[in-house]
Amino acid sequence: MNNYKKEILENICYTELVYDRINKKLNKELSKDQIEEMILEVIKETDESEFYKNGKNIYITNSERNVRLTINSYTYRIITADRINEKQRTVGNS
Repeated sequence: MNNYKKEILENICYTELVYDRINKKLNKELSKDQIEEMILEVIKETDESEFYKNGKNIYITNSERNVRLTINSYTYRIITADRINEKQRTVGNS
């Protein structure tokens, strides 16, 4: 079993466009530093069993925060963060 959590924490990176996308999707107005801090906290506090790789992406579902992160599994770039609802709480649902 891959240790996605460790790999992501060591290699995560961001594009300039992702900050606005995350603020829009989560309905927030966070600074770049605040977004990066939030993303790292979500990854650190999410159990490895909630990391799901499908194709080129790794999905991290954190039910306590009602958020799902999408990360490119090759570059470890954060693609987006989405609010999740009850139906999406199961691992692997998009």
